[in-house]
Amino acid sequence: MVDDKDKIKDGIIADLQIFKDEVITKYPKKVGKKRAKSIILSDIEQTPEIQANVRTIPGIITQRGCTYAGCKGVVLGPTRDIVNITHGPIGCGFYSWLTRRNQTKPTTDEEANFIPYCFSTDMQDKNIVFGGEDKLKQAIREAYELFHPKAIAIFSTCPVGLIGDDVHRVARHMMEEIGGDINIFGFSCEGYRGVSQSAGHHIANNGLFKNLIGRDDEVRGSLKYRVNLLGEYNIGGDAFELERVFEKCGINLVSTFSGNSTIESFENAHTADLNMVMCHRSINYVAEMMETAFGIPWIKVQPIGARSTAKMLRKIAQYFGDQELIDKVEEVVAEEMAEVEAVREKIYSKTKGKLSMLFVGGSRAHHYQDLFEELGMTTIAAGYEFGHRDDYEGRRVIPTIQIDADSRNIEEITVTKDATRYNPRKTESELQELNKELEFTEYKGIMDQMEKGTLVIDDLSHYEMEKLIEMYHPDVFCAGIKEKFCVQKMGIPLKQLHNYDVGGPYAGFKGAINFYKDIEMMVGANIWKEIKAPWESDAYVEAQYAC
Repeated sequence: MVDDKDKIKDGIIADLQIFKDEVITKYPKKVGKKRAKSIILSDIEQTPEIQANVRTIPGIITQRGCTYAGCKGVVLGPTRDIVNITHGPIGCGFYSWLTRRNQTKPTTDEEANFIPYCFSTDMQDKNIVFGGEDKLKQAIREAYELFHPKAIAIFSTCPVGLIGDDVHRVARHMMEEIGGDINIFGFSCEGYRGVSQSAGHHIANNGLFKNLIGRDDEVRGSLKYRVNLLGEYNIGGDAFELERVFEKCGINLVSTFSGNSTIESFENAHTADLNMVMCHRSINYVAEMMETAFGIPWIKVQPIGARSTAKMLRKIAQYFGDQELIDKVEEVVAEEMAEVEAVREKIYSKTKGKLSMLFVGGSRAHHYQDLFEELGMTTIAAGYEFGHRDDYEGRRVIPTIQIDADSRNIEEITVTKDATRYNPRKTESELQELNKELEFTEYKGIMDQMEKGTLVIDDLSHYEMEKLIEMYHPDVFCAGIKEKFCVQKMGIPLKQLHNYDVGGPYAGFKGAINFYKDIEMMVGANIWKEIKAPWESDAYVEAQYAC
Protein backbone atom coordinates (compact mmCIF):
# COMPACT_ATOMS: atom_id res chain seq x y z
CA MET A 1 0.00 0.00 0.00
CA VAL A 2 1.37 3.42 -0.98
CA ASP A 3 1.18 6.06 1.73
CA ASP A 4 -0.44 9.39 0.75
CA LYS A 5 2.69 11.17 1.95
CA ASP A 6 4.78 9.01 -0.40
CA LYS A 7 2.51 10.04 -3.28
CA ILE A 8 3.04 13.70 -2.41
CA LYS A 9 6.79 13.20 -2.19
CA ASP A 10 6.97 11.36 -5.52
CA GLY A 11 4.80 14.01 -7.14
CA ILE A 12 7.03 16.82 -5.92
CA ILE A 13 10.21 15.08 -7.09
CA ALA A 14 8.67 14.56 -10.53
CA ASP A 15 7.74 18.25 -10.56
CA LEU A 16 11.10 19.79 -9.60
CA GLN A 17 12.13 20.46 -13.21
CA ILE A 18 9.30 23.01 -13.31
CA PHE A 19 11.04 24.96 -10.54
CA LYS A 20 14.26 25.19 -12.53
CA ASP A 21 12.47 26.28 -15.69
CA GLU A 22 10.45 28.94 -13.90
CA VAL A 23 13.39 30.38 -11.97
CA ILE A 24 15.72 30.56 -14.96
CA THR A 25 13.19 32.41 -17.12
CA LYS A 26 12.83 35.14 -14.48
CA TYR A 27 16.52 36.05 -14.64
CA PRO A 28 18.13 38.20 -17.35
CA LYS A 29 19.27 35.94 -20.18
CA LYS A 30 22.99 35.87 -19.27
CA VAL A 31 22.27 35.39 -15.58
CA GLY A 32 19.78 32.62 -16.29
CA LYS A 33 22.28 30.83 -18.51
CA LYS A 34 24.88 30.90 -15.75
CA ARG A 35 22.52 29.90 -12.93
CA ALA A 36 21.16 27.00 -14.99
CA LYS A 37 24.57 25.32 -14.65
CA SER A 38 24.31 25.47 -10.85
CA ILE A 39 20.75 24.10 -10.59
CA ILE A 40 20.84 20.37 -11.31
CA LEU A 41 18.45 17.45 -11.03
CA SER A 42 20.27 14.65 -9.24
CA ASP A 43 20.84 11.36 -11.03
CA ILE A 44 22.94 8.78 -9.17
CA GLU A 45 23.08 6.54 -12.23
CA GLN A 46 24.80 9.20 -14.32
CA THR A 47 26.05 12.00 -12.08
CA PRO A 48 25.55 15.32 -13.88
CA GLU A 49 28.17 18.06 -13.82
CA ILE A 50 27.37 21.06 -11.64
CA GLN A 51 28.91 24.51 -11.75
CA ALA A 52 30.37 25.33 -8.33
CA ASN A 53 33.03 27.46 -6.65
CA VAL A 54 32.51 30.33 -9.07
CA ARG A 55 31.86 33.98 -8.32
CA THR A 56 28.41 34.93 -7.12
CA ILE A 57 26.55 36.97 -9.72
CA PRO A 58 26.48 40.66 -8.67
CA GLY A 59 23.07 41.68 -7.39
CA ILE A 60 22.05 38.21 -6.27
CA ILE A 61 21.63 37.88 -2.51
CA THR A 62 23.92 35.00 -1.59
CA GLN A 63 24.31 32.86 1.53
CA ARG A 64 28.08 32.99 1.26
CA GLY A 65 30.64 34.51 3.59
CA CYS A 66 34.14 35.77 2.86
CA THR A 67 37.62 34.25 2.77
CA TYR A 68 38.52 35.81 6.12
CA ALA A 69 35.45 34.19 7.71
CA GLY A 70 36.51 30.77 6.48
CA CYS A 71 40.06 31.14 7.77
CA LYS A 72 39.62 32.89 11.10
CA GLY A 73 35.99 32.20 11.91
CA VAL A 74 35.79 28.53 10.95
CA VAL A 75 39.16 26.78 11.03
CA LEU A 76 41.24 28.69 13.60
CA GLY A 77 38.44 30.18 15.69
CA PRO A 78 37.76 27.12 17.89
CA THR A 79 41.38 26.81 19.12
CA ARG A 80 41.37 28.08 22.67
CA ASP A 81 45.02 28.88 23.40
CA ILE A 82 45.99 30.88 20.31
CA VAL A 83 45.49 34.64 20.46
CA ASN A 84 43.76 35.28 17.13
CA ILE A 85 44.24 38.93 16.17
CA THR A 86 42.11 40.37 13.38
CA HIS A 87 44.12 43.03 11.55
CA GLY A 88 41.36 45.23 10.23
CA PRO A 89 38.20 47.13 11.20
CA ILE A 90 36.54 46.16 14.46
CA GLY A 91 33.45 44.82 12.69
CA CYS A 92 35.39 41.99 11.06
CA GLY A 93 36.75 40.87 14.41
CA PHE A 94 33.42 41.18 16.19
CA TYR A 95 31.36 39.26 13.63
CA SER A 96 33.85 36.39 13.54
CA TRP A 97 33.88 36.15 17.35
CA LEU A 98 31.76 33.01 17.49
CA THR A 99 31.43 32.20 21.18
CA ARG A 100 28.27 30.14 20.63
CA ARG A 101 29.70 28.22 17.70
CA ASN A 102 33.22 27.76 19.06
CA GLN A 103 32.74 26.01 22.38
CA THR A 104 35.71 24.72 24.34
CA LYS A 105 36.43 23.02 27.64
CA PRO A 106 39.86 23.64 29.26
CA THR A 107 41.07 20.69 31.31
CA THR A 108 42.09 22.91 34.27
CA ASP A 109 41.24 26.39 35.55
CA GLU A 110 44.83 27.45 34.86
CA GLU A 111 44.82 26.43 31.20
CA ALA A 112 44.74 29.30 28.71
CA ASN A 113 41.40 30.00 27.04
CA PHE A 114 41.18 33.06 24.79
CA ILE A 115 37.86 32.27 23.08
CA PRO A 116 35.93 34.67 25.37
CA TYR A 117 38.12 37.51 24.04
CA CYS A 118 37.83 39.38 20.75
CA PHE A 119 41.22 40.64 19.52
CA SER A 120 41.38 43.31 16.81
CA THR A 121 43.67 46.14 15.73
CA ASP A 122 40.55 48.28 15.12
CA MET A 123 41.96 49.98 12.02
CA GLN A 124 40.83 53.57 11.48
CA ASP A 125 40.95 55.91 8.48
CA LYS A 126 44.45 57.15 9.30
CA ASN A 127 45.74 53.55 9.33
CA ILE A 128 44.32 53.03 5.86
CA VAL A 129 46.12 56.16 4.63
CA PHE A 130 49.45 55.77 6.44
CA GLY A 131 49.58 51.99 6.99
CA GLY A 132 48.67 49.78 9.90
CA GLU A 133 51.80 47.70 10.54
CA ASP A 134 52.91 49.76 13.55
CA LYS A 135 49.47 49.39 15.10
CA LEU A 136 49.62 45.64 14.52
CA LYS A 137 53.03 45.42 16.20
CA GLN A 138 51.69 47.29 19.21
CA ALA A 139 48.66 44.99 19.38
CA ILE A 140 50.96 41.96 19.45
CA ARG A 141 53.07 43.52 22.22
CA GLU A 142 49.99 44.22 24.30
CA ALA A 143 48.57 40.72 23.75
CA TYR A 144 51.84 39.14 24.82
CA GLU A 145 52.24 41.35 27.89
CA LEU A 146 48.68 40.65 29.04
CA PHE A 147 48.34 36.94 28.27
CA HIS A 148 51.78 35.43 27.48
CA PRO A 149 50.27 33.03 24.92
CA LYS A 150 52.15 30.18 23.25
CA ALA A 151 51.10 31.47 19.85
CA ILE A 152 49.62 34.53 18.17
CA ALA A 153 47.91 34.33 14.77
CA ILE A 154 47.27 37.38 12.58
CA PHE A 155 44.37 37.46 10.11
CA SER A 156 44.26 39.93 7.22
CA THR A 157 41.01 41.61 6.21
CA CYS A 158 40.11 43.37 2.95
CA PRO A 159 41.65 46.81 3.67
CA VAL A 160 44.92 45.20 4.77
CA GLY A 161 45.32 43.61 1.37
CA LEU A 162 44.36 46.80 -0.43
CA ILE A 163 46.92 49.00 1.36
CA GLY A 164 49.67 46.37 1.35
CA ASP A 165 50.37 45.73 5.04
CA ASP A 166 52.63 42.65 5.26
CA VAL A 167 51.40 40.59 8.21
CA HIS A 168 54.02 37.90 7.60
CA ARG A 169 56.88 40.40 7.89
CA VAL A 170 55.34 41.79 11.07
CA ALA A 171 55.04 38.25 12.48
CA ARG A 172 58.73 37.54 11.85
CA HIS A 173 59.75 40.89 13.32
CA MET A 174 57.73 40.39 16.50
CA MET A 175 59.01 36.85 17.02
CA GLU A 176 62.54 38.28 17.03
CA GLU A 177 61.54 41.16 19.30
CA ILE A 178 59.70 39.03 21.88
CA GLY A 179 62.01 36.03 21.67
CA GLY A 180 61.48 32.85 23.65
CA ASP A 181 59.29 30.01 22.41
CA ILE A 182 56.36 32.07 21.15
CA ASN A 183 55.09 31.21 17.68
CA ILE A 184 53.69 34.14 15.66
CA PHE A 185 52.34 33.65 12.15
CA GLY A 186 50.03 35.38 9.71
CA PHE A 187 47.32 34.49 7.20
CA SER A 188 46.77 36.42 3.96
CA CYS A 189 43.04 35.75 4.12
CA GLU A 190 41.61 39.04 2.87
CA GLY A 191 37.88 38.67 2.42
CA TYR A 192 37.97 39.25 -1.33
CA ARG A 193 40.74 36.72 -2.01
CA GLY A 194 38.35 33.92 -3.00
CA VAL A 195 34.75 33.46 -4.09
CA SER A 196 33.60 32.22 -0.67
CA GLN A 197 34.69 30.92 2.74
CA SER A 198 36.28 27.96 0.96
CA ALA A 199 39.36 29.96 0.00
CA GLY A 200 39.85 30.83 3.66
CA HIS A 201 39.69 27.16 4.63
CA HIS A 202 42.44 26.37 2.13
CA ILE A 203 44.62 29.24 3.37
CA ALA A 204 44.09 28.10 6.98
CA ASN A 205 45.01 24.51 6.06
CA ASN A 206 48.25 25.71 4.50
CA GLY A 207 49.05 27.82 7.55
CA LEU A 208 48.35 25.01 10.00
CA PHE A 209 50.67 22.68 8.12
CA LYS A 210 53.49 25.21 7.75
CA ASN A 211 53.35 26.69 11.25
CA LEU A 212 51.98 24.09 13.67
CA ILE A 213 51.62 20.47 12.54
CA GLY A 214 54.68 18.36 13.31
CA ARG A 215 56.42 20.70 15.76
CA ASP A 216 56.20 18.23 18.68
CA ASP A 217 57.28 14.61 18.22
CA GLU A 218 56.48 13.45 21.74
CA VAL A 219 53.87 10.69 21.67
CA ARG A 220 51.36 11.40 24.43
CA GLY A 221 48.71 9.08 25.79
CA SER A 222 48.07 5.52 24.70
CA LEU A 223 50.02 4.07 21.79
CA LYS A 224 46.91 2.18 20.67
CA TYR A 225 44.16 3.35 18.31
CA ARG A 226 45.51 6.87 17.72
CA VAL A 227 43.30 8.97 15.45
CA ASN A 228 42.72 12.58 14.38
CA LEU A 229 39.27 13.98 13.60
CA LEU A 230 39.45 16.64 10.88
CA GLY A 231 36.71 19.12 10.04
CA GLU A 232 34.76 18.97 13.33
CA TYR A 233 34.32 22.46 14.82
CA ASN A 234 32.43 21.76 18.06
CA ILE A 235 29.31 23.64 17.05
CA GLY A 236 26.85 23.35 19.90
CA GLY A 237 29.18 20.93 21.70
CA ASP A 238 29.39 18.32 18.90
CA ALA A 239 33.05 17.60 19.66
CA PHE A 240 32.28 16.97 23.33
CA GLU A 241 29.84 14.21 22.38
CA LEU A 242 32.28 12.61 19.94
CA GLU A 243 35.08 12.77 22.52
CA ARG A 244 32.77 10.94 24.93
CA VAL A 245 32.09 8.20 22.39
CA PHE A 246 35.76 7.76 21.47
CA GLU A 247 36.78 7.57 25.11
CA LYS A 248 34.06 5.01 25.80
CA CYS A 249 35.41 2.84 22.97
CA GLY A 250 39.03 3.23 24.09
CA ILE A 251 39.99 5.19 20.96
CA ASN A 252 42.75 7.75 21.53
CA LEU A 253 41.75 11.06 19.92
CA VAL A 254 45.08 12.82 19.40
CA SER A 255 43.66 16.00 17.89
CA THR A 256 40.53 17.55 16.46
CA PHE A 257 40.76 20.14 13.70
CA SER A 258 39.67 22.25 15.27
CA GLY A 259 36.81 21.98 17.75
CA ASN A 260 37.92 22.14 21.39
CA SER A 261 41.52 22.18 20.13
CA THR A 262 44.86 23.38 21.46
CA ILE A 263 48.22 24.26 19.95
CA GLU A 264 49.72 21.14 21.49
CA SER A 265 47.17 18.89 19.78
CA PHE A 266 47.98 20.45 16.38
CA GLU A 267 51.72 20.16 16.91
CA ASN A 268 51.31 16.52 17.92
CA ALA A 269 48.78 15.51 15.25
CA HIS A 270 51.37 13.76 13.06
CA THR A 271 51.77 11.05 15.72
CA ALA A 272 48.29 9.64 14.98
CA ASP A 273 47.81 6.53 12.84
CA LEU A 274 44.58 7.44 11.05
CA ASN A 275 42.99 10.70 9.91
CA MET A 276 39.20 10.91 9.68
CA VAL A 277 37.77 13.71 7.56
CA MET A 278 34.35 14.98 8.58
CA CYS A 279 33.88 18.29 6.69
CA HIS A 280 35.56 17.40 3.42
CA ARG A 281 35.55 20.90 1.96
CA SER A 282 37.18 22.73 4.83
CA ILE A 283 39.96 20.32 5.81
CA ASN A 284 40.76 17.79 3.07
CA TYR A 285 43.95 19.73 2.26
CA VAL A 286 45.46 18.97 5.69
CA ALA A 287 44.54 15.30 5.33
CA GLU A 288 46.31 15.09 1.98
CA MET A 289 49.40 16.95 3.22
CA MET A 290 49.72 14.76 6.33
CA GLU A 291 49.45 11.63 4.22
CA THR A 292 52.18 12.86 1.87
CA ALA A 293 54.53 14.08 4.61
CA PHE A 294 53.98 11.53 7.37
CA GLY A 295 52.29 8.52 5.76
CA ILE A 296 48.98 8.83 7.65
CA PRO A 297 46.06 7.52 5.53
CA TRP A 298 42.66 9.22 5.69
CA ILE A 299 39.06 8.14 5.34
CA LYS A 300 35.82 10.11 5.04
CA VAL A 301 33.52 9.78 8.06
CA GLN A 302 30.12 11.20 8.86
CA PRO A 303 29.27 11.09 12.60
CA ILE A 304 26.04 13.04 12.04
CA GLY A 305 23.28 10.48 12.55
CA ALA A 306 23.29 7.51 14.90
CA ARG A 307 23.76 4.90 12.17
CA SER A 308 26.51 6.96 10.55
CA THR A 309 28.28 7.27 13.90
CA ALA A 310 28.14 3.50 14.36
CA LYS A 311 29.51 3.08 10.84
CA MET A 312 32.41 5.43 11.65
CA LEU A 313 33.32 3.49 14.79
CA ARG A 314 33.24 0.19 12.91
CA LYS A 315 35.51 1.66 10.24
CA ILE A 316 38.04 2.65 12.90
CA ALA A 317 37.92 -0.83 14.45
CA GLN A 318 38.33 -2.45 11.03
CA TYR A 319 41.31 -0.23 10.23
CA PHE A 320 43.21 -1.20 13.38
CA GLY A 321 42.10 -4.83 13.08
CA ASP A 322 42.27 -5.49 16.81
CA GLN A 323 39.59 -7.88 18.08
CA GLU A 324 39.57 -6.16 21.45
CA LEU A 325 38.61 -2.87 19.80
CA ILE A 326 36.13 -4.54 17.44
CA ASP A 327 34.32 -6.14 20.38
CA LYS A 328 34.34 -2.92 22.40
CA VAL A 329 32.93 -0.91 19.51
CA GLU A 330 30.08 -3.40 19.04
CA GLU A 331 29.35 -3.26 22.76
CA VAL A 332 29.22 0.55 22.74
CA VAL A 333 27.12 0.69 19.57
CA ALA A 334 24.59 -1.78 20.98
CA GLU A 335 24.30 0.16 24.23
CA GLU A 336 24.01 3.58 22.59
CA MET A 337 21.66 2.49 19.79
CA ALA A 338 19.21 1.01 22.28
CA GLU A 339 18.65 4.47 23.75
CA VAL A 340 18.59 6.09 20.30
CA GLU A 341 16.02 3.66 18.91
CA ALA A 342 13.75 4.06 21.93
CA VAL A 343 13.49 7.79 21.22
CA ARG A 344 13.33 7.43 17.43
CA GLU A 345 10.44 4.96 17.56
CA LYS A 346 8.34 7.38 19.61
CA ILE A 347 8.97 10.20 17.15
CA TYR A 348 9.06 8.38 13.80
CA SER A 349 5.31 8.36 13.11
CA LYS A 350 5.20 12.15 13.56
CA THR A 351 8.05 12.86 11.14
CA LYS A 352 7.69 10.10 8.52
CA GLY A 353 6.96 11.48 5.08
CA LYS A 354 7.87 15.06 5.94
CA LEU A 355 9.98 17.05 3.48
CA SER A 356 13.26 18.84 4.19
CA MET A 357 15.52 21.22 2.30
CA LEU A 358 19.15 21.87 3.27
CA PHE A 359 21.35 24.70 2.03
CA VAL A 360 24.33 25.08 4.28
CA GLY A 361 28.11 24.76 4.44
CA GLY A 362 30.35 22.56 2.38
CA SER A 363 29.38 19.20 3.88
CA ARG A 364 26.56 19.78 6.36
CA ALA A 365 23.85 19.77 3.70
CA HIS A 366 25.00 16.21 3.02
CA HIS A 367 25.66 14.99 6.56
CA TYR A 368 22.29 16.01 7.96
CA GLN A 369 20.39 14.05 5.34
CA ASP A 370 21.32 10.95 7.35
CA LEU A 371 19.51 12.31 10.39
CA PHE A 372 16.44 13.16 8.34
CA GLU A 373 16.47 9.68 6.80
CA GLU A 374 16.46 8.18 10.29
CA LEU A 375 13.28 10.18 10.93
CA GLY A 376 11.68 8.95 7.71
CA MET A 377 11.95 12.38 6.10
CA THR A 378 12.97 13.07 2.50
CA THR A 379 15.37 15.78 1.37
CA ILE A 380 14.01 17.09 -1.93
CA ALA A 381 16.49 19.95 -2.42
CA ALA A 382 19.99 20.58 -1.08
CA GLY A 383 23.18 22.43 -1.85
CA TYR A 384 26.25 24.15 -0.50
CA GLU A 385 27.32 27.73 0.05
CA PHE A 386 30.99 27.10 -0.63
CA GLY A 387 31.21 23.61 -2.10
CA HIS A 388 33.34 22.61 -5.08
CA ARG A 389 32.42 20.15 -7.79
CA ASP A 390 34.04 17.27 -5.90
CA ASP A 391 31.76 17.96 -2.91
CA TYR A 392 28.80 17.36 -5.22
CA GLU A 393 30.04 14.78 -7.73
CA GLY A 394 32.79 13.08 -5.74
CA ARG A 395 36.58 13.27 -5.75
CA ARG A 396 36.78 11.34 -9.02
CA VAL A 397 36.16 14.63 -10.87
CA ILE A 398 39.10 16.51 -9.30
CA PRO A 399 41.43 15.88 -12.29
CA THR A 400 38.85 17.47 -14.60
CA ILE A 401 38.34 20.67 -12.57
CA GLN A 402 39.99 23.64 -14.24
CA ILE A 403 41.94 26.04 -12.03
CA ASP A 404 40.57 29.55 -12.54
CA ALA A 405 42.00 32.96 -11.68
CA ASP A 406 40.30 33.08 -8.27
CA SER A 407 41.80 29.74 -7.22
CA ARG A 408 45.26 30.97 -8.25
CA ASN A 409 44.98 33.63 -5.53
CA ILE A 410 45.54 30.84 -2.99
CA GLU A 411 49.09 29.75 -2.28
CA GLU A 412 49.88 26.21 -3.37
CA ILE A 413 52.51 24.72 -1.09
CA THR A 414 54.68 21.80 -2.12
CA VAL A 415 54.67 18.93 0.36
CA THR A 416 57.12 16.03 0.22
CA LYS A 417 57.88 13.03 2.40
CA ASP A 418 59.40 14.07 5.71
CA ALA A 419 63.00 12.84 5.61
CA THR A 420 62.97 11.41 9.14
CA ARG A 421 59.32 11.08 10.16
CA TYR A 422 57.58 9.60 7.13
CA ASN A 423 56.17 6.31 8.38
CA PRO A 424 53.52 4.42 6.37
CA ARG A 425 51.01 3.12 8.91
CA LYS A 426 50.02 0.20 6.69
CA THR A 427 51.73 -1.75 3.93
CA GLU A 428 50.49 -1.36 0.36
CA SER A 429 48.86 -4.79 0.45
CA GLU A 430 47.12 -3.99 3.75
CA LEU A 431 45.82 -0.71 2.36
CA GLN A 432 44.52 -2.41 -0.78
CA GLU A 433 42.64 -4.99 1.26
CA LEU A 434 41.19 -2.43 3.67
CA ASN A 435 40.32 -0.08 0.82
CA LYS A 436 37.52 -2.41 -0.32
CA GLU A 437 35.50 -1.33 2.72
CA LEU A 438 37.13 1.84 4.04
CA GLU A 439 37.69 3.66 0.72
CA PHE A 440 40.80 5.68 1.56
CA THR A 441 41.10 9.24 0.17
CA GLU A 442 37.57 9.02 -1.20
CA TYR A 443 34.43 11.10 -0.94
CA LYS A 444 31.53 10.33 -3.27
CA GLY A 445 29.78 13.66 -2.80
CA ILE A 446 26.26 14.74 -1.97
CA MET A 447 24.70 13.58 -5.26
CA ASP A 448 25.56 9.98 -4.47
CA GLN A 449 23.02 10.02 -1.65
CA MET A 450 20.18 12.10 -3.08
CA GLU A 451 17.20 10.51 -4.78
CA LYS A 452 16.95 10.70 -8.55
CA GLY A 453 15.16 13.85 -9.64
CA THR A 454 15.77 15.84 -6.46
CA LEU A 455 17.24 19.32 -6.75
CA VAL A 456 20.89 20.14 -6.16
CA ILE A 457 21.62 23.89 -6.14
CA ASP A 458 24.98 25.55 -5.60
CA ASP A 459 25.12 29.02 -4.03
CA LEU A 460 21.35 29.29 -3.60
CA SER A 461 20.09 32.83 -4.17
CA HIS A 462 17.46 34.49 -2.01
CA TYR A 463 15.00 34.52 -4.90
CA GLU A 464 15.50 30.80 -5.52
CA MET A 465 14.99 30.09 -1.83
CA GLU A 466 11.67 31.95 -1.81
CA LYS A 467 10.47 30.13 -4.93
CA LEU A 468 11.37 26.73 -3.45
CA ILE A 469 9.31 27.47 -0.37
CA GLU A 470 6.45 29.00 -2.34
CA MET A 471 6.19 26.05 -4.73
CA TYR A 472 6.91 23.05 -2.48
CA HIS A 473 6.24 24.08 1.14
CA PRO A 474 8.88 21.94 2.89
CA ASP A 475 8.19 20.93 6.48
CA VAL A 476 11.60 22.20 7.60
CA PHE A 477 14.25 24.35 5.91
CA CYS A 478 17.87 24.14 7.08
CA ALA A 479 20.21 27.07 6.46
CA GLY A 480 21.91 29.89 8.39
CA ILE A 481 21.14 33.07 10.28
CA LYS A 482 20.79 35.21 7.14
CA GLU A 483 17.93 33.05 5.88
CA LYS A 484 16.32 32.28 9.23
CA PHE A 485 13.84 35.11 9.66
CA CYS A 486 12.87 35.35 5.99
CA VAL A 487 11.97 31.67 5.95
CA GLN A 488 10.07 31.83 9.22
CA LYS A 489 8.03 34.78 7.94
CA MET A 490 6.92 32.48 5.13
CA GLY A 491 5.46 30.08 7.72
CA ILE A 492 8.21 27.46 7.48
CA PRO A 493 10.37 26.45 10.48
CA LEU A 494 14.09 26.98 9.89
CA LYS A 495 16.76 24.93 11.62
CA GLN A 496 20.07 26.72 11.81
CA LEU A 497 22.95 24.38 11.05
CA HIS A 498 25.74 26.96 11.33
CA ASN A 499 25.49 27.39 15.09
CA TYR A 500 22.30 25.52 16.09
CA ASP A 501 20.82 28.57 17.89
CA VAL A 502 20.13 27.09 21.35
CA GLY A 503 20.16 23.44 20.23
CA GLY A 504 22.81 20.76 20.00
CA PRO A 505 24.94 18.86 20.15
CA TYR A 506 23.71 16.95 17.09
CA ALA A 507 26.74 14.74 16.40
CA GLY A 508 27.11 11.19 17.68
CA PHE A 509 24.46 9.17 19.49
CA LYS A 510 23.28 11.72 22.06
CA GLY A 511 23.31 14.32 19.31
CA ALA A 512 20.95 12.23 17.18
CA ILE A 513 18.49 12.06 20.06
CA ASN A 514 18.67 15.85 20.48
CA PHE A 515 18.05 16.35 16.77
CA TYR A 516 15.09 13.96 16.67
CA LYS A 517 13.40 15.86 19.50
CA ASP A 518 14.12 19.30 18.05
CA ILE A 519 12.80 18.39 14.60
CA GLU A 520 9.71 16.76 16.09
CA MET A 521 8.91 20.02 17.89
CA MET A 522 9.53 22.11 14.79
CA VAL A 523 7.48 20.14 12.27
CA GLY A 524 4.71 19.46 14.79
CA ALA A 525 4.20 23.06 15.92
CA ASN A 526 0.94 24.59 14.71
CA ILE A 527 2.20 28.14 15.11
CA TRP A 528 3.81 28.08 11.65
CA LYS A 529 0.40 27.72 10.02
CA GLU A 530 -0.72 30.95 11.68
CA ILE A 531 2.13 33.07 10.34
CA LYS A 532 1.24 35.26 7.39
CA ALA A 533 3.95 37.23 5.65
CA PRO A 534 3.16 40.88 4.81
CA TRP A 535 3.24 40.17 1.08
CA GLU A 536 0.46 37.60 1.45
CA SER A 537 -2.07 40.27 2.41
CA ASP A 538 -0.64 43.52 1.02
CA ALA A 539 -0.36 44.35 -2.65
CA TYR A 540 3.13 44.64 -4.10
CA VAL A 541 4.60 45.55 -7.46
CA GLU A 542 6.00 42.93 -9.82
CA ALA A 543 8.13 43.51 -12.90
CA GLN A 544 10.10 41.53 -15.43
CA TYR A 545 13.22 42.20 -17.44
CA ALA A 546 12.80 43.42 -20.98
CA CYS A 547 14.32 41.04 -23.50
